[in-house]
Amino acid sequence: MQLSIVVPVRNEAENVLPLLAEIHAALDAPQVNFGDFEVLYVDDGSSDATPQRLAEALARYARLRVLVHRERYGQSAALLTGFRAARGDWIATLDGDGQNDPADIPKLIAARDGAARAGLQLISGFRKNRKDAWLKRVASRIANGVRSGMLGDATADTGCGLKLIARAACLELPVFDHMHRFLPALVQRAGGATLSVEVNHRPRSHGKSHYGVAGRLWFGIVDLCGVLWLKRRAKRPQVSERVRE
Repeated sequence: MQLSIVVPVRNEAENVLPLLAEIHAALDAPQVNFGDFEVLYVDDGSSDATPQRLAEALARYARLRVLVHRERYGQSAALLTGFRAARGDWIATLDGDGQNDPADIPKLIAARDGAARAGLQLISGFRKNRKDAWLKRVASRIANGVRSGMLGDATADTGCGLKLIARAACLELPVFDHMHRFLPALVQRAGGATLSVEVNHRPRSHGKSHYGVAGRLWFGIVDLCGVLWLKRRAKRPQVSERVRE
């Protein structure tokens, strides 16, 4: 299988069925021809009607798989659960709130196929025109600037949930909470190349955000220091093999 779509969700009951319909419409379009795909929803301990909506979706979509966390473990843990269960050689991720546009997934695939970059392992979405509240946009711009300056990952918008990543690279990622915010730097740390592509961003139609600006700021500072330490400690030996003469 060539592609797995991984969608982490928590309390997104109203967004499950509309987003799934959009994902299938985007990937079943006649002009899109890259092979079979699967969709994995990871329910991170939802307490609303998300499990019921996912049960309905399972009856509608043969390509859908649903993985469930008994408790809330966070977005990074949900993504890692999806990465490990995925069958595709490449994995596309998007947030379950409907703000990422599934129609951009083929765009990321086209960017991967058209890029003349050796070792390309991650294509990250760049939300140039974000549809969030001004405070969230300003906080994100500052955080992205600080992160990019310290880590040198050359990524304008690492927080965008829409990404395309090689499954082999996913399985080599260090495991820690909030690691999903640093995927480009972590892939680069392991020797992979990354690329940013401008994508669409939409207002949230249903539900409410699960993140607060203040909480993300303090966690982000601690996590950034940890990722910087990981990057500086990384070693990639150049290996050659001797053969019998």
